[in-house]
Amino acid sequence: MKRTAHAFWLDSPGRGEIREVPLSGPGEDEVLVRSLYSGVSRGTETLVFRGQVPASQHAAMRAPFQEGDFPGPVKYGYLNVGVVEEGPEALVGRTVFCLYPHQTRYVVPASAVTPVPDTVPARRAVLAGTVETAVNALWDAAPLIGDRIAVVGGGMVGSSVAALLARFPGARVQLVDADPARAETAEALGVGFAQPADALGGCDLVVHASATEQGLARSLELLSAEGTVIELSWYGDRKVSLPLGEDFHSRRLVIRSSQVGTVSPARPGRSYADRLALALDLLADPALDALVTGESPFTELPALMPRLASGEIPALCHLVRYDGAAAV
Repeated sequence: MKRTAHAFWLDSPGRGEIREVPLSGPGEDEVLVRSLYSGVSRGTETLVFRGQVPASQHAAMRAPFQEGDFPGPVKYGYLNVGVVEEGPEALVGRTVFCLYPHQTRYVVPASAVTPVPDTVPARRAVLAGTVETAVNALWDAAPLIGDRIAVVGGGMVGSSVAALLARFPGARVQLVDADPARAETAEALGVGFAQPADALGGCDLVVHASATEQGLARSLELLSAEGTVIELSWYGDRKVSLPLGEDFHSRRLVIRSSQVGTVSPARPGRSYADRLALALDLLADPALDALVTGESPFTELPALMPRLASGEIPALCHLVRYDGAAAV
């Protein structure tokens, strides 16, 4: 019997639709997964929705199970949690995370799914891909005990970084964001908060995730001499101006990029699977529930995405719920 599923596709920049798609298999060493939740971040995914992926980055920006090409039609996404319905006996019935787009059911290699620990609710597990980005950023940043640290940009990625830094011994950690409502997020994560003009300076390390040139400029201002900015923002096709005159050189400041597509060279012995498994273990902390700031059924995605992309819905991670999710 022919099986089908339903998937969200970006038909053209700014316009999405739900399509019926064929479902094959599963074959040997594959799994059939029924989605429970997927997540939409207002960062990369909304840039894709607006058609702002530069042509030079089309290959680098491909998601693992993307179909179609930028700017569209394209099926894009990477935060999915579901239940294995068919496949190897050890996985059947397990809740798993997969870097898969928004789709009701899907078939992937068994090696592409990671079991969710029993200590992590399925709803929270959609954050695994973003917490994995935060893990990689901190491997790159290599904070030291007692460091004075600012995280500039309280979106999904910045807040995930702040959540992990909150556990770091002796560190002074402040989440910096222009939106005063992010103070509630910072409190839930156990870190300080300030708007940009009031942020504490003298930082040994600043992690920048606001995706604005103003945020990056302020990050440089917050550093002490010899300090480092870890740049996590992705700007799509926008140009960014930086104040590299004045005291940038005399203070010997550093700007270093970090990107989750490559495991940090600071951890040469660790694999992508190791990093994702660590992210899922870290999600046992209920404080990270503060990053899930909205929920909608899958059928509403075509109407929801324009509102997320425009900022009308000021979400961190917006949860997409599939039929049967409430039972798990």
